[in-house]
Amino acid sequence: MSDYLSTELAATCAALGYYDGSKYHLDKHCLDVIKDLIKYLRRDSESHVVRQFLGQTKVLQTDLIKIFIEHYDKLELWDVLLRLIINITSPVLLLFNEQVPTEKMQRTIYLKLISYTQSYKVALIDGRIWTILSNRLSEILKLDNIERGEEKEMIVERILIFIRNVLQIPPDENEKRVDNDATVHDEVLYALNTSGIVDLLVFIASNRSEQQYHLQVLEIISLMLRDQNASQLAKSGLQRSITEREKDEATLLAARLKEKEKKMQKVRKYAGARHSHFGGTYIVQNMKAIGDNQLLCHKPYQKIEALDFGQDKKKVAKPKNKRPMTDPRNERTSALSVRLVLKEFCIEFLNAAYNSVMRYARSSIVGDARNNQSEVTCYLWALRFFMEFNRHYKFEVKYVSETISTGIFHLVQRQMEHYYDMIITDKKKIPLWSRRLHLALKAYQELLYTLLAMDQSIDRSVRESSKVIKSNVFYVPEYRETILSQLLCFDELKMSRQYLIDLTTTAHVFLKMLSNYCGRNNRGMIVQKVKQTRQKSAGRKKAAQKVPQPPARSLEERWDEISPQLSIVMQEGTIPQVVPFDAASAVPIDDQKVDAMKKVQKLLRSKDLEQAIGLIRAAREVWPENDSFGSANITTEEEFLALREIFFADLGDSSC
Repeated sequence: MSDYLSTELAATCAALGYYDGSKYHLDKHCLDVIKDLIKYLRRDSESHVVRQFLGQTKVLQTDLIKIFIEHYDKLELWDVLLRLIINITSPVLLLFNEQVPTEKMQRTIYLKLISYTQSYKVALIDGRIWTILSNRLSEILKLDNIERGEEKEMIVERILIFIRNVLQIPPDENEKRVDNDATVHDEVLYALNTSGIVDLLVFIASNRSEQQYHLQVLEIISLMLRDQNASQLAKSGLQRSITEREKDEATLLAARLKEKEKKMQKVRKYAGARHSHFGGTYIVQNMKAIGDNQLLCHKPYQKIEALDFGQDKKKVAKPKNKRPMTDPRNERTSALSVRLVLKEFCIEFLNAAYNSVMRYARSSIVGDARNNQSEVTCYLWALRFFMEFNRHYKFEVKYVSETISTGIFHLVQRQMEHYYDMIITDKKKIPLWSRRLHLALKAYQELLYTLLAMDQSIDRSVRESSKVIKSNVFYVPEYRETILSQLLCFDELKMSRQYLIDLTTTAHVFLKMLSNYCGRNNRGMIVQKVKQTRQKSAGRKKAAQKVPQPPARSLEERWDEISPQLSIVMQEGTIPQVVPFDAASAVPIDDQKVDAMKKVQKLLRSKDLEQAIGLIRAAREVWPENDSFGSANITTEEEFLALREIFFADLGDSSC
């Protein structure tokens, strides 16, 4: 950094004001100084000189936070100051184009900036900061969208970005906290809860008029819960469970044994006055040295395997491109008070906002031509985490109904294929794409676990919905071969060991579900029927013998046979246009409803599925009253259940 630039920045920061020990006094040019600092950061060089200077001088801790707290009533100054703090706390990885630099100087700068942001996070634990933000945010949210105006909408967005910036700061590696101990991240979460910001996030997520902020809220939630284990969080209570107690005792015992072993090593090291070479020399039988003499050693070995010739050799370092991919950061157990707060938040989010937020996020992802991968990542993470939380807390399908369908399987499968393609093509960002592939796999695994939980539900409609989804997943080759293709494409240099563990587990779950599905239906899966040709007999034709007729099959067996085909036809088949009534008949159209119902049943039992679906949809438009053929906005799953009821109904016609 040049002396001139350093002097200019120091003079600029000094013009902010001063703190007398009890109150911060603003300089008359404070507003202009903050604007100048924003300009300096905007025009910063590639070595980020201005950002480094602000981190070294701790301007945020000594000046900006005090101004933020004590002069929040000066709205213009406060808004500009919020912009400056957002710029200072912005993710460091974004400054380097989402790539950790490998060049020595750039790497040093990157690590410095990371350490500065970590110190910012410690300073931002102060609850007064979050209380001020909560009050300002709640005041704006009380206004209607029309009354707010563009300026206040920008303030809401900046507050959400500021929360995101603080939560995304990575933990300090030197902060080695054990489980059940509060980290800096936990303290920030606790401050967010006590200030009321967590409740405001739930309010924004559950309010349809605030949909433009749903993706930002989803990203904030993913950062809040990034270190948490969903199943463990769902089972958290006021008292420690037996498993937690046993785990803590085992950890304590291992630490004590490790400490005892270190003490014993020190005792052995300094116990004797002489080194071990005076203890004697031994000969290894049947093993020659370099010459013709026997191999010598300086201590007796109980087993020949203990003799190691390479203990003093240096291991050859593997090149970076040949090293196996490291596992992602492990989850940890936060303090009990923080876990209870997060558990309550997850329950409220599931009850009030999960389905609506995920619906909007999915529509944004599918309709976004830019294909913003950060949004997709947050969506997949939320899908995996909250479905696992719901499964371990009190399993209710209605809370996660938006993310359990065949379309979600298709979305996750498509993302897995895209991430694998990016691993092959974008070789500079292999770790990033590998982590995203692992996340998509975890989401796919959780979808399978949820289907298993639905099969065990006492509600028959839930079990039928699961059966419909499984019929698509097991019968469509693209879904069925997804896990197999991932197993065949595994590369230990590009994918972590934990990814392989999860992939193997997912394959096991999928095959187990497939086995149960085929066994329950008492038939194998027919991928393609082979038409057998009858060979003509050379001899005389034998007299025709009466072949005993097989026993009549039950309706349950017949339904199990056609239900997978019916599901596929409803999803992908070509449905014809059908007239549900006979206009030339003397019977009035209103009285032909029962005949139409019987005709639908007859078509279903005769396996004419396209005609049956077309007839019931046409009848729904002609006879909408009482929802006899289903409501106007009926879903695919509900229509499937309606067809099932018609199939089993006793309509007085037993010809089929």
